[in-house]
Amino acid sequence: MERLQNTISKGVMTRGVGFLTGADVAIGFLPAAEGTGIRFRRVDLYGSPDIPARWDFVVTRQRRTAISNGDASVELVEHIMAALAGLQIDNCIVELNAPEAPGGDGSSLLFVDALIKAGTCPQRAMKPRIEVTATCEVLGEKPGMRIEASPHAGLSITYQLDYGPNSPIPQQSATFEITPEVFLNQIASARTFVLEAEVSALRAQGYGSRTTEKDLLIFGKDGPIGNAVRFQNECARHKLLDCLGDFALCGCDLTGRFVAQQTGHNHNHAIIREVLKRHSQRLGNEGRMQRAA
Repeated sequence: MERLQNTISKGVMTRGVGFLTGADVAIGFLPAAEGTGIRFRRVDLYGSPDIPARWDFVVTRQRRTAISNGDASVELVEHIMAALAGLQIDNCIVELNAPEAPGGDGSSLLFVDALIKAGTCPQRAMKPRIEVTATCEVLGEKPGMRIEASPHAGLSITYQLDYGPNSPIPQQSATFEITPEVFLNQIASARTFVLEAEVSALRAQGYGSRTTEKDLLIFGKDGPIGNAVRFQNECARHKLLDCLGDFALCGCDLTGRFVAQQTGHNHNHAIIREVLKRHSQRLGNEGRMQRAA
């Protein structure tokens, strides 16, 4: 399971519109030295400050993942992180001229297309890896809302979605063993989704001023409006994509089986913190045992 770290072969840029602010966003991906990890750079701010894409820089948001370092922050990083993790690109500088990532079509394809053009360059250092060695779980605020991690040889993610019998989004699930090929063919194109009833409330809060039903999946009472689903379980696949992007904030490869039911970004962050805490405790115990011996 061990592998070398990767960066991209050359810099590349793409553009899009921000879902939250409606801003025109330019995003660049630049090669980075081994051990750098993923760092977001706000080139529109004085000094172009960097924000490490790690769990300890995550700030609490609703319905999305954001990272912050001092006065600099970036919203909606999860689809970029999923693209980088799915393609096994470990060291990269992500330059942005806005406080959020461009939305694209609500999936990771905008970023995947750019990264494929950039190409991948292997590096000499090994990628750090964390193994889930014991089952742990995080419970959500509502009954049936939970996420669990358990030992597994690779990285397996399952997402189970059920909004009830009256929802226009049918009950569905998705399970994948994560590899670059699986990510490209089965996960990367799964789009963000929202209920038509939620759109007005989001716009009243100032979100989505330039977003239409062509930019993501909007579900009315009879199903998707303006777009057909790409997969029968596209919503579950997108939630799985979000999990992959959020899990990548641990900064390491993960081996384990993750099963999520009705959860969101905050739960993804919480299970990663729990896995990292247990990993740190295990290493501490092993170190004390070695010193005792």
